[in-house]
Amino acid sequence: MDRNYLYYKYSDYLKKHYSAKVYKLPVNLPLSCPNRIHGQGCSFCAESGTGFEAMSSEKSVTEQLIKTREYIRRRYKVQKFIAYFQNYTNTYLPLTRLQAYMEEAAEVSDVVEIAISTRPDCIREDYLDMMEEFSKVHGVVITIELGLQTANYHTLKEIRRGHGLAEYLDACLRIRRRGFCLCTHVILNLPGDTLDDVIETGKIVSIMDNQLVKIHSLYIARGTEMGRLYESGQFVPGSKEDYFMRLQNFLEYLSPDIAVERLFSRIPEEDALFSNWQTSWWKLQDEFLAYMESSNGFQGKRYDYRNGPALKFFNNR
Repeated sequence: MDRNYLYYKYSDYLKKHYSAKVYKLPVNLPLSCPNRIHGQGCSFCAESGTGFEAMSSEKSVTEQLIKTREYIRRRYKVQKFIAYFQNYTNTYLPLTRLQAYMEEAAEVSDVVEIAISTRPDCIREDYLDMMEEFSKVHGVVITIELGLQTANYHTLKEIRRGHGLAEYLDACLRIRRRGFCLCTHVILNLPGDTLDDVIETGKIVSIMDNQLVKIHSLYIARGTEMGRLYESGQFVPGSKEDYFMRLQNFLEYLSPDIAVERLFSRIPEEDALFSNWQTSWWKLQDEFLAYMESSNGFQGKRYDYRNGPALKFFNNR
């Protein structure tokens, strides 16, 4: 099988929707997360959240976007850009303040979309009202990225995620009713999760009508609770081969209409205790695609569980 058809690549999704090369520009805002303020925080979350690759949040949205845009434009010849509010919980801000940051991003030339990363328990109707009106006025697409990580609510509790599965389902229903693009983040090799959990996560992401999914291989950052368990020998990450098996199953149960942003996580080496089995992500990707190709796997291969599958026995009767 041609590797180009093993899964629906995010780059192909962007070309289809924008008819041009598009690049995501990370933006860090000066904010935090309710789970860190009112709880202990997720056991895997580093002090900087996920904003490793972006500029300091002390710089304005405009400065971050323009500086990164010019570098990317020179290097990759990109014409259009997505402003990606990526760190912590971006809807955990007063509504007017979030809107002001969005206004700033929309004023930067060639920004055609704003992607807002947040938590399922930080989606509310008045924020969605604002985003819907904002999209109409400014003519930019709004994508909302939800960190689910796993559909196993027992694991969510163990990793101190601060929300369960129900909050995710509620957020998805509210987001899709507005017609916003929806992206879900998942980690396929969390401690305690089985292959059945990975498969169920793929099914739920598909059923909830996501347009995008961002798949993460678990990394262990310095200074985290999970890092402490790793260093003390209380937690040992699964093997690369186990992750490949989980990833293939997730993709096979995933709707073929959902574009995949990534297959592996990335974190600067100096911030990581463990990451990708000490192998570069691009090499892992090549290895995985060869693995999937050799077993005749492809995205959506087992996407046959919607619309009353048991009733197939009554076909033509």
